[in-house]
Amino acid sequence: MQIGVLKELHDQRVAITPDLVKKLVKSGHEVVFESGAGAKAFAQDDAYEAAGAKAQNREAVVASSDLLMTIKPIAKEEIAQLKDGAVLVSQFQPFQDAAVCDDFSTKNLSTFSFDMIPRTTIAQSMDILSSMASISGYKAVLKATEALPRYVPMLSSAAGTIPPSKVLILGAGVAGLQAIATAKRLGGQVEAFDTRAASKEEVMSLGAKFVEVAGAADDKGAGGYAVEQSEEYKQKQQALIKEKIQKADIVITTAQLRGRPAPTLITEEMVQNMKPGSVIVDLASSTGGNCPLTEDKKSVVKHGVTIIGDSELSDLLPEQASQLYSRNIENYLKIFLNEEGISYDFENQIIRESCLVFKGKKVYGDTDQLLPKKEEVAESVEA
Repeated sequence: MQIGVLKELHDQRVAITPDLVKKLVKSGHEVVFESGAGAKAFAQDDAYEAAGAKAQNREAVVASSDLLMTIKPIAKEEIAQLKDGAVLVSQFQPFQDAAVCDDFSTKNLSTFSFDMIPRTTIAQSMDILSSMASISGYKAVLKATEALPRYVPMLSSAAGTIPPSKVLILGAGVAGLQAIATAKRLGGQVEAFDTRAASKEEVMSLGAKFVEVAGAADDKGAGGYAVEQSEEYKQKQQALIKEKIQKADIVITTAQLRGRPAPTLITEEMVQNMKPGSVIVDLASSTGGNCPLTEDKKSVVKHGVTIIGDSELSDLLPEQASQLYSRNIENYLKIFLNEEGISYDFENQIIRESCLVFKGKKVYGDTDQLLPKKEEVAESVEA
């Protein structure tokens, strides 16, 4: 089977690194890559070639690959160039725009989406969202400290003692926990809030104070995302956040609702009451942001507060982000590939839930009824 590696159109990362190429070639697969695919992630062409891959131009990789794996979907105009029966694996985010499935259901194509892999214990090793969120949480703190006109740690000098900066983390998922750990390492005084009661122990284990609001809705089955809360809870939440945010030097927000706009956690009034020079890093900017003043992919100053909106800070650490992404893919391929090619085991929850289109048939949202059982798909893509 021929596996293709493309240069991302709007990203510094690369989906497959030379380390994985070497393993794929050893398993009997052929790997082709677009020249310069990993250059921005410091994976040079000669490293791919040394691992056994062959360099080609983009058009040739798209047209000849049986399996194409990318970080972001290929351009719409490239779909027509795909090989008949090709399989694409990427982050299609159908919960934001289900119409993405229609683009691939006009011909004999199959698509699988990494962001649809169930966020369960058994799938942790292939959870791309968690890998990238961890990097984003780390980088969010560094971006904040760059913009902050104050020290983060407490410092003593002959001129007197400088108190530590107060850091408030809103959302203690993977990104939030990494942000807590990074801010603590830098010497900040850290507090964290999350609607999920289970986060309390994790926050405290990192040395931060947990800001708790009673009465949160049950988040079980939310797949690591926040869940919509009652109006009463939101009012109590905003009152407490308003109190805490007035004292904060750095605020990092991470709350997103799957398939829905991000919840508003910081109002414009709260920003007005923050200390001049304070910084907000909004990791939910791509879905509307946790602050109405946030602008995605931009850093703006409002009411004397710097607001940085970026949901893909992992792109700023392309080397290690690519390494982690590639390892996630490697673990996914362990259940997706066999010696003969692709094995469509739709009795496997991970394969079933990550499938959007199967052989030109849209199955997103109704996979249990539309996908054939394992015995009905005995054939595999030949090597």
